[in-house]
Amino acid sequence: MGSHDEDGVARRGFDVADAAPLLLDARGVVTSWTRDAERLLGYAGDEAVGKDLAGLLTVGDARRVPDVLERCRRDGGWAGLLSARRKDQEPLPVMARITSADEPGGPARWLALLNEVGGAPGWSMSRPVLEQMVDGAPVGIAVVDTDLRFVWSNAALGRFGGGPPERRLGLRLADVQPGFDARAVETQMRHVLDTGEPVLGYEHVGRLCAAPHRETAHMLSFTRLDDEHGRPMGVYYTVVDITDRHRARRRLALLDRAGRHIGRGLDIARTAQELAEVAVPGFADAVAVDLLEAVFRGAEPGARQVARPGGSVALRRAGRRPGGAPGEREGAEEAAGDGVVVYRGDSPPVRALASGQPWSVERFTDEDDAWGPALPAAGGDGEPPSVLVVPVRARGTTLGVTTFLRRGTQEPFSKDDVALAEDLVSRAAVCVDNARRYSRERDAALALQRSLLPRRLPGQDAVEAAACYRPADELTGLGGDWYDLIPLSGARVALVVGEAPGHGIDAAAAMGRLRTAVRTLAALDLPPDEVLARLDDLVGSRAHEDDGDADADDAGGGQTVGAGCLYAVYDPVDGRCAMAAAGHPAPALVGADGSVTFVDLPQGPPLGVGGPPFEAAALVLPEGTTLALHTDGLMARDGERWALDTDRTRLRQALQVRTASLDLSCRSVIDALVPARPHDDVALLMARTRRLPADRVAVWELPADPAAVADARKAATRRLADWELEELSFTTELVVSELVTNAIRYAVGPIRLRLIRGRALVCEVHDGGATAPRLRHPRTTDEGGRGLLLVSQLTRRWGTRFTPEGKIIWAEQSLTSPDA
Repeated sequence: MGSHDEDGVARRGFDVADAAPLLLDARGVVTSWTRDAERLLGYAGDEAVGKDLAGLLTVGDARRVPDVLERCRRDGGWAGLLSARRKDQEPLPVMARITSADEPGGPARWLALLNEVGGAPGWSMSRPVLEQMVDGAPVGIAVVDTDLRFVWSNAALGRFGGGPPERRLGLRLADVQPGFDARAVETQMRHVLDTGEPVLGYEHVGRLCAAPHRETAHMLSFTRLDDEHGRPMGVYYTVVDITDRHRARRRLALLDRAGRHIGRGLDIARTAQELAEVAVPGFADAVAVDLLEAVFRGAEPGARQVARPGGSVALRRAGRRPGGAPGEREGAEEAAGDGVVVYRGDSPPVRALASGQPWSVERFTDEDDAWGPALPAAGGDGEPPSVLVVPVRARGTTLGVTTFLRRGTQEPFSKDDVALAEDLVSRAAVCVDNARRYSRERDAALALQRSLLPRRLPGQDAVEAAACYRPADELTGLGGDWYDLIPLSGARVALVVGEAPGHGIDAAAAMGRLRTAVRTLAALDLPPDEVLARLDDLVGSRAHEDDGDADADDAGGGQTVGAGCLYAVYDPVDGRCAMAAAGHPAPALVGADGSVTFVDLPQGPPLGVGGPPFEAAALVLPEGTTLALHTDGLMARDGERWALDTDRTRLRQALQVRTASLDLSCRSVIDALVPARPHDDVALLMARTRRLPADRVAVWELPADPAAVADARKAATRRLADWELEELSFTTELVVSELVTNAIRYAVGPIRLRLIRGRALVCEVHDGGATAPRLRHPRTTDEGGRGLLLVSQLTRRWGTRFTPEGKIIWAEQSLTSPDA
């Protein structure tokens, strides 16, 4: 029996020199026994000779002996694993090789070689068997020596380029694969040679000389080969083509990047540019995104919007990469206007636009230039590029086209690339269409907002005014806060700020109704507290009507109950200001010296909720005083309602900042107190008071005597001469005569005539009566009743307002020509 040292067995492997030989006759009976066989199985020669081979094997393998002998006779030999049975009955796995030992003219004999395999990993294979196995493998296999020169390779490696195995012998990787990044691969080989550590799953991406236009990916594994003394002999490595897996991974990465980077905002041009930036350089070398002009207007693109004279189509270049002016390519036709490109009617982009189907060409030749696209420059060495045109379609609507280019040195676009480009463009198309729809809705919302808020504050003599508005809904730009400046009779002005509950378009609709109601009530020249009282009645009655309509809010009417409003009237003649508030903060007063105070204003309940009556406060403002009327969002912080003492301190500090103009003051206060994205809508109206000079106001007290009419006409004519307004004398005499006559005839108490020269010439007659005059339309035969009719025809406007002492009838004449 020999040693059972496992390391020794593993090191010897299946060497024939270590095998135990024995002879068998044609029936499988042992005819000759050797000492090696005795050491292996433990039987002495006289015990083994004459024994059947099946008697030397375990029961299971004993049954295989007839079949093994039959295969020996048929094939001339047999090799395989058997389980022998030692003399001590212990099983012993052996590798058995049976070959013919016949002598010419002698009986049939078989030579059996038994080799213990208990410590070996498996079969002992001959070189032909091994070569047969590795040559048929689909994996490229090679062995290089310590100088990294090929000493052996299989036929499968030739599929990766470099020729058959015999052409590789003695060459290095750079010799058989010119242009391949051999340095990176040889670096891995040297690492394995130096350390003995195998490198598994090393990925290499590059181009092979067999396919210079195609980027390929391979996975390589390297293992060091050592001789029997443990010295490195070379490197054994395998190569697997993983190009399909690499491309699939890149496609998924590209789509993932598109999902994260395309459509991050609602700007159409920015979204188109994001598509171009995502596609370059991972998918193409250059990209142009051309959209229909109607898309930028938020309109629905249609065929009639596309066609141009001559059958050409104009698109706007919304995105491109690399950057540059449209029409970089020579011969591209450009229309006037920045970023506009014109395609011929028979060009592939127009056909893709009309059909909604992609178009591609492997190499864009000079003959293809007849369709004249405005292609971006793809760069490269002058070889024709590959071109792919994909329509930008979303929700069944074609919005434009995207053109992809690859240099002539790159692989042309394939069917898989077309599918990937369609997926990529479709993601961007949805974002572009969302931006288009948003632009349309935003434009409509802004048009609504412009119709609800003053586009500019009207000119008047009472105050210098500026306003700022910042909505909480930054997407629509709509909110429920509003401000207004309304010129009133007698050179007076109404200052209004208010807010409807909520945000967005419903709040804006409610605000529009409230603002319209306030302007209507202001035309009645009512005191501030009465304006709010009537407005409260309107809101309450509307709320009562809506209680019976479940869809009232859904109809876009908005909610007005709980709205706040501050209404103030300022008179520049005497500086008197009266105001009232309905659930609204009192205004701040900024003196000419920069000091800031707050009006002690009685607070009325919000509109429509019921409560005590509204009270007005009156005060006289020195000239140059600035009223700061604001909604409560100006002082709200982090969504909290304003705290009176703390937030008034913040507002006081902001108002004390000196600026060059009232507009700048208004913006600086908003910027100081309101974040870029406020939690509540904010409106701020600032008005700096003026006084009319005394020489621009004339007042006469008149007796209740018809003879006073002539004196009044003369006094008015003289004052017009002093004001150099003689051209208005005739009309003014008629107005004064009619109004004073009516006061003497129908009214009681003292009569006062007042002329005010501001932006208009105002004639006022005050009396103690409480009855408003009525405009009549007399018949031809009537002797009277034409006074107010004449006044209404000869003046710009006229009306009546009531005072605690009676009423005032007034009429205005313009001081500017119709042309002005």
